[in-house]
Amino acid sequence: MSSLLNTNVFDYVNVLDKAADASWMRNDAISNNLANVDTPGYKRQDVDFENQLARALRKSRYKSMDAKVANLKNNHLRPLCYTDYAGFSYRLDGNNVDVDTEGAYLAKNQITYQGISMSISQEFRNLQAVMK
Repeated sequence: MSSLLNTNVFDYVNVLDKAADASWMRNDAISNNLANVDTPGYKRQDVDFENQLARALRKSRYKSMDAKVANLKNNHLRPLCYTDYAGFSYRLDGNNVDVDTEGAYLAKNQITYQGISMSISQEFRNLQAVMK
């Protein structure tokens, strides 16, 4: 079994795992934003993963997607939480959290997480079918 782990069989699963972690972190950030909607001076937080993934995939130009994913270094693919200082604030207290916008981000993130979870399950079903 250890020889299976040393192959490229789990490349997509590893990337999907990182994406699921990023989505989970984004859910926490959005929840924190909503909890601080009335905190003066609070700036909303978000998670950057998609841009990092796109940048990492662009480094392997002129290769197939399988080759690009195989070349990804998982230790360099980390979701980063950042504070959105540039977000415009309609409020005088400097808080830039909008409840409606955060609700839309939360709904989008939940759909994203469900899609990632389904993709991980499908990858394991594919592996199971190959091993039969």
